[in-house]
Amino acid sequence: MSVNIASGVGEELKNTSLEARDSDPDMDDFDFDRVIDRRGGDSLKWNKYAGRDVLPMWVADMDFASPPAIVEALHARVGQACYGYPEPSPALHAAVLGNLQREYGWQVEADWLVWLPGLVCGLNIACRAVDGDVLTATPVYPPFLSAPHFSGRQLSSAALRLQADGRWAWDFTALTAALQPSSRLLLLCHPHNPVGRAWDADELGAVAAFCKRHDLIVCSDEIHCGLILDTGRQHLPLAMLDADIARRSITLMAPSKTYNIPGLGCSFAVIPDVALRRRFTGAMRGIVPHVNLLGLAATEVAYRDCEDWRRALIAVLRRNRDRVEAAVAAMPGLSVSHVEATYLAWIDARALGQADPAAFFEAAGVGLSSGVDFGLPGWVRLNFGCPRPTLDAALERMARACAGGASRVDLREPIGTSH
Repeated sequence: MSVNIASGVGEELKNTSLEARDSDPDMDDFDFDRVIDRRGGDSLKWNKYAGRDVLPMWVADMDFASPPAIVEALHARVGQACYGYPEPSPALHAAVLGNLQREYGWQVEADWLVWLPGLVCGLNIACRAVDGDVLTATPVYPPFLSAPHFSGRQLSSAALRLQADGRWAWDFTALTAALQPSSRLLLLCHPHNPVGRAWDADELGAVAAFCKRHDLIVCSDEIHCGLILDTGRQHLPLAMLDADIARRSITLMAPSKTYNIPGLGCSFAVIPDVALRRRFTGAMRGIVPHVNLLGLAATEVAYRDCEDWRRALIAVLRRNRDRVEAAVAAMPGLSVSHVEATYLAWIDARALGQADPAAFFEAAGVGLSSGVDFGLPGWVRLNFGCPRPTLDAALERMARACAGGASRVDLREPIGTSH
């Protein structure tokens, strides 16, 4: 199916949307295949390719309508017509703590929470709050690579290991080799963006043991914790493993990815240790603003009233994930890691023979994130958090490009060096 986004959303998209919804009983209560026209407004995602026939599948926001309960709560809050400085309410604390208890069995105290206007600023504050340099594993979400620099810290990194079965794993030999005497903070992505791993208890235990052995604080970005796609898997917050890892943990969470409200800017850190929490809040002073009141209102409703919507979303994302993995596997020159969590597919394009695979697909009408930004050239990231008509159109364009435009010079090199 070919869709000319530059000239408007056509009848083909509208008809396919109806067919997709009618064929999937999991979507009876929420219309996840309604195509929302986000062009020409304030969408960072869509404005990147304004005026061009390029489907944006890059930055991690979804093209679905947010949960109806959140929309209603925002209307009600705006209707109060007074927008003074807010603070987190007892009802908001109860919603967040209740969610953490229900979903993970994690008993968190209200005073452990530190509210933030975004998760990325939490990464930067963590780097400032810890007196020492930073360690992480690549490929990884780009702010992991920039936050240490912005904070005046040195970053050391080691590569995750791509196993023969296509799964990404920790390489603790490489991580130990990358460790510096000045290293004091490990930045952890859990679930992992971009490789899509939902780290299990054994893997997390090994991370915790590494941190204890080298006396590291760990800042765990768990923003995708509500987006576990594999049945039978459950997110386990790193800080739940034991009291020792809890006291050295800064856990960053937000409703923004799960409930598609990133533009409302509301996140929080869970910091059990009072001394570490004071260092974190001290580093915030004078540079981090209050969370906006609409973000607080949406967060309360998301964690209290939107579980049915989230479960329906997971069914849709699982369907989209399966569609992407099957389609990419059939494209010459590409392979994709299995996505256990998130709505982001990490695609190996090295065998395609293109020096810049993101530019290659952009020329074919699909805007993907370049692996260079994540510390791994030759790969691309595809956001499949979108209606099926949009996804099908993007995959068709990619398939045509791979069939007709690849030079077939395999650019693959072994993955596993540290730097």
